[in-house]
Amino acid sequence: MVEEKTAIIVIDMLNDFVIEDGSLLVKTASELIPNINKELKDARGKGWKVIYLTDSHRRDDPEFSMWPPHAVTGTWGAQVIDELKPEPDDYIIPKRRYSGFRHTQLGLVLRELGVGSVVITGVLTNICVLFTAVEAKDLAYSVTVLKDCVASTTREDHDWALRQMKMLGIKVE
Repeated sequence: MVEEKTAIIVIDMLNDFVIEDGSLLVKTASELIPNINKELKDARGKGWKVIYLTDSHRRDDPEFSMWPPHAVTGTWGAQVIDELKPEPDDYIIPKRRYSGFRHTQLGLVLRELGVGSVVITGVLTNICVLFTAVEAKDLAYSVTVLKDCVASTTREDHDWALRQMKMLGIKVE
């Protein structure tokens, strides 16, 4: 039996979501930084692939009718925070939708790397983390969401999303 390869995915740990001056600040996101850094170090030590999914919007993105403008391509707000900067061999995959699979290169990259298991970190638990985790599960990946490495704008939204993921067979550790 071939050993299943694993990738760790960091979702939207961007200046606009994590840094105080960001346009769509998730107040608890900065608390995730040490936890995600530890997981990234462990993952790299195990030879796992590291993938960053990054919101990357056009200036006129229709999503801005629901949310303030954020993570506009080419701006400071769309950059991964300094504390979690990608390393040269990491993958950075921009996205314009909630799921990291929707109209991105994520599925192709995972297939090319032979990945069968994904570990998910980042923000927002109830939106991009949830949509990406559910789609990964639907695509037959083994999915783990690290509860101490994800956050949302409210504790209620965070807890609700973790319950939904568990109910759908996603590991929440």
